Amino acid sequence: MKIVFVSLDTLRADRLGCYGYALPTSPHLDQIAEEGVLFEQAFAADIPTEVAHTGIFTGKVGLRTGVVSHGSPLSQLPKHVEWLPEILRKAGFVTGAVDNLYQLKEWFARGYRYYINSVGRERWIDGRTVNDLAIPWIREHKDEDFFLFLHYWDCHTPYLPPLDYVRSFYDEHKNPYDSTNQSMKRAYNHPAYPFFKHHHYSLLGEVADATYVNALYDAEVRYLDDRLRELDECLREQGVYDDTLLILFGDHGESLTEHDIYWDHCGLYDSTVHVPMILRWPNRIPPRRRVSGLVQQVDLMPTVLEALCLNPPRHLDGKSLWPAIDGLCEQTHARIYLSECAWQASRGVRTSDYKFIQTIDSGPFVRPPCELYDLRSDPNETNNLVDLLPEKVLAMAQLLNDWVTHTLDGREDPMNDVLRRQGLPFRRRIEQILCQVGLTWNDWLKDPSKRRFDELYEMHVPSGVGT
Repeated sequence: MKIVFVSLDTLRADRLGCYGYALPTSPHLDQIAEEGVLFEQAFAADIPTEVAHTGIFTGKVGLRTGVVSHGSPLSQLPKHVEWLPEILRKAGFVTGAVDNLYQLKEWFARGYRYYINSVGRERWIDGRTVNDLAIPWIREHKDEDFFLFLHYWDCHTPYLPPLDYVRSFYDEHKNPYDSTNQSMKRAYNHPAYPFFKHHHYSLLGEVADATYVNALYDAEVRYLDDRLRELDECLREQGVYDDTLLILFGDHGESLTEHDIYWDHCGLYDSTVHVPMILRWPNRIPPRRRVSGLVQQVDLMPTVLEALCLNPPRHLDGKSLWPAIDGLCEQTHARIYLSECAWQASRGVRTSDYKFIQTIDSGPFVRPPCELYDLRSDPNETNNLVDLLPEKVLAMAQLLNDWVTHTLDGREDPMNDVLRRQGLPFRRRIEQILCQVGLTWNDWLKDPSKRRFDELYEMHVPSGVGT
C-alpha cells in the first residue's frame, strides 16, 4: 500500500470548482474529488502553517500539544508526543517527505527515512521543484509500502505564477498598474504594510488594482492544479494508482481582502479556516462521495491509522473519518474549536449554524473583543450579532471556555505564556522592521501610511538589503 499525503498550503476551499467556484482554477482537483470523497465542511482548528501541520501529524489540537503559535521560539513539541510518520515507519512503511517545514521546527523531520528539504535560495517554492524531487522518489520506491508527504506552497504569497496562467483570470486589456484605480489604498496603508512591502508588494511592483492580486492567487491555484495532474500521471505510469491512498488537504486558507486582511492567513473567519479535504483510494472509497458535516484536520491521523488497522495513540482530538466516508454518519464533530496566535491572538468555536470569536490581542488589526455570526444567513461573516443575541453569545462563550479548561486540565495556557513572555510573533517582526526606519509601534499605528514608510525606508535601509 502507498499513502501520498499532500499539503496544499494556503489553499482556501471556496476557490476550487469542486467547492463551487465558477472560474477554472482546479480541473484536475475536481476530477480527483469525483473519484473519491470530498469533505464539504473541513476546518483548520489551529492556524497558520506551523501549528496546523503539528496538529495534522499528531492528531491533537494545539491547546493539547502546547504548540499554539506560529513563529514563536517558545514553541516546543515534546519527544514523547507520537508523530504520524514515526508510527508508520515503525509499522514497516518507507517514509519520505518533500518539504521544508524543518526550517521552522526540528520536529517536522521526525520519523522520515528520507527527508528531502525543498528549501531553495528564494523564500517561495515552486510546485515543479516539489515534483522534480518527488516523482523520482516514487519511481524508486514503487515496489515498497510507503508514506510520502508532499508540501506545495504555490498558493502562498508572493503570488508569482507564470504569466500564461494569469490570462484566464484577469482581463488582458486592463492595466493593473493604472494609478487611477484606488482599490489597493486600504491594503497599502494597513498597519501590516511594512512586513508585506518586502515579502509581497515589492515583488509585484506598484499594483493599483486589488482584483489583479486576487487573479494572481487564482492563477497560482491553477498552476498548482497542473502540478497535481503531473503527480497523478506518475502514479498511473508507475502502476500504483489503484494501491494509493491519496490525501489532499489545505493547512489553512487565505483572506483576499475580506475582514481588512490583505492576502494573508490570519483571522478565524471561514476564508482562512475552511479548507479543502479530499481523499481517494480506488476500490475502497466510493466515487463522488460528499460529506456535508463538520470535520477537522486532526481527523486525518486516526483515519490513516484505521486504514492500516493500527491502534491510534491515546487522547487524540481527531476522530476517524471512515464512518463518514462509508455513509454511517455525516460529521465527526458537533463543533470545531479554533485558535490562532501569530498576527493576532484569538479563539473561537464554530457549529454548523454559528461562529463565535473571542479576541485576546488584535495585533495590527481592529477587532471587537467578541464576534458572533449566523452562518446560515451571513456566510461571509459580515454582520456581528453580539449586541443582538446576548444569550447566544453567553452560550457560545461558555462552550469555548469549558473546552479550554477541560483540554488544559490544569496546565498553563500556552497562548497566555506566549503573549506574556514574547508577545505576538508577527507584531515583533513588524516592530523590528519599524526599528530599521526609526519608528516605534505606537507611532506607526497613528499614521500607517505607505508613502511615509517608503520614504523612511529609502532613507534608512541600504539599497538591496531586505527586511
